[in-house]
Amino acid sequence: MPKLSDTKIRGIKPRLRPYKLFDTDGLYLLITPSGGKWWRQRYRWGGKEKLLSLGTYPDIGLAKARERGEEIRKQVANGIDPAIVRTDHKIAKAAASETTFKAITLEWIENMVKAKGLSADHIERTKRRFEVHFFPWLGHRPIAEVTDDDVLGCIRRMEGAKLIDTAHRALSQSAAMFRYAKKRKYVSHSPVAELIGADTLPAVKVKHHAAIIEPAKVGALMRALDAYDGSFVVRCALRITPLLFVRPGELRHAEWPEFNLDVEEPEWRIPANKMKMREQHIVPLSRQAVAILRELESVTGADGTGYVFPSNRNTSRPMSENTINVALRACGYSKDQQTAHGFRTTASTLLNEQGVNRDAIERQLAHGERDKVRAAYNAAEYLPERRKMMQGWSDHLDGLKATRRVK
Repeated sequence: MPKLSDTKIRGIKPRLRPYKLFDTDGLYLLITPSGGKWWRQRYRWGGKEKLLSLGTYPDIGLAKARERGEEIRKQVANGIDPAIVRTDHKIAKAAASETTFKAITLEWIENMVKAKGLSADHIERTKRRFEVHFFPWLGHRPIAEVTDDDVLGCIRRMEGAKLIDTAHRALSQSAAMFRYAKKRKYVSHSPVAELIGADTLPAVKVKHHAAIIEPAKVGALMRALDAYDGSFVVRCALRITPLLFVRPGELRHAEWPEFNLDVEEPEWRIPANKMKMREQHIVPLSRQAVAILRELESVTGADGTGYVFPSNRNTSRPMSENTINVALRACGYSKDQQTAHGFRTTASTLLNEQGVNRDAIERQLAHGERDKVRAAYNAAEYLPERRKMMQGWSDHLDGLKATRRVK
């Protein structure tokens, strides 16, 4: 007959030495001098007495302790050593903790960096997307237990928040992650495969980067940039952005060793890992661009290292991705009028209208055309023409800036 009750256990007092209170069938409670109450189950295996811990009271109540003791006795009766079962369970639990959705996603991201040499900016955005939209719900789950409904739930939350573009990217990247997990034998199949291309999400609306393309208004914009009275580094970034055709992320990650200003044909060579198309890109520098960089050199590039446009708070990091757009707002231009990325549209539109070689423009914009008719991409392709174009464009902007509309 059972000998313990919850009332009796609650009234137990510690002694100077540990002692035991027996219940039934080898189950007992070990009372420690500090007042701890530990459940133990005795059983015999191979002619020897063995013990297993069942937890502590009151976390494990009397009824639960008896239930666990009964499970151990059944295992012994079926020829199974409970100690081995527990060891196997611990191993499986440890393995599961190492193969959670979060752990495998981070492993995939690290592998992706090594395999594809992706930019730090791209990797950070990818990691952040999973941290915000997947990890709070799935991060702790063993990846092998994650279902298509689990992933779809995360996608639907993004859709509900009207983050359609983010949802498309997240779905695509989760599919790539599961392909990696399947290849590494973490999962037997990808639960996301059937969600791709199955009208899971509404189509993405094409995002247009606002840009001013009327010559007179471009001149007014250039005058407004010159009048910007914010920080010196941001002012330099704002003034040089229209001259270079580069993406905002490429500009803010620019580092001084990438520039060669002390030559007859100065240029900026952007490493492949910083470019969207993963190709080294050459940016010829006009006299106007070099002048701005010379102004900035003594402030952020005195030792020839570091970011050209560092963060105001931490010079070991580049300036924020939204800095140029914020500066444009300070200049009086809304997000529907002009964006940092829109300067590429401005240059492309006006140069094409002027009859400049379209291929030279596209190469300078680092667009990714790769059809069979066009030659394989070369970083120096059309370079002499591009040098002439970049200087001509800077001169043209100066001309527009100097011409005020007569009322």
